[in-house]
Amino acid sequence: MSVQIHPSAIVDEGAQIGEGSRVWHFVHVCGGARIGKNVSMGQNVFVGNRVTIADNCKIQNNVSVYDNVHLEEGVFCGPSMVFTNVYNPRSLIERKSEYRDTLVKKGATLGANCTIVCGITIGEYAFVGAGAVVNKDVPAYALMVGVPARQIGWMSEFGEQLDLPVKGDGEATCPHTGSRYELKDSQLTKH
Repeated sequence: MSVQIHPSAIVDEGAQIGEGSRVWHFVHVCGGARIGKNVSMGQNVFVGNRVTIADNCKIQNNVSVYDNVHLEEGVFCGPSMVFTNVYNPRSLIERKSEYRDTLVKKGATLGANCTIVCGITIGEYAFVGAGAVVNKDVPAYALMVGVPARQIGWMSEFGEQLDLPVKGDGEATCPHTGSRYELKDSQLTKH
């Protein structure tokens, strides 16, 4: 198995791209990027130098993964979603020394056209709805929507909303997998 790179893509010298990954039309991967196995980068994706993308991530068309963004295994980045790396940008003031780290944990989904403000962590298997603007940390399995994003529920690892309150305690079973989830003290865990 090898890496598939479309002829229109630019992969700078030094970039590491794992086996089975696909780099589609007009993608630019900078030389310092570290990309795992079986990653798909859709048309017009940009990947910065200080970026890590773990195995099995899918980055849809028109997404820029800027410096200091780190994606764990199996993250889905929907079409035209946005990462930032400077909290208070100004064109006339250079703030490259102020880049903030953004971590998106295993299995999270970032919906189309959502914006992830830098310096936060998106928890495992969290689900950010299309068009949401996330400006604070997101718990594992949380379902986030709106501007600014607010939690409206919980999602299973399969990607289905669970019948649980946002706060409090409870239990639910994913109808597709049979996996059990427990909500305790407003934190969800899989059993």
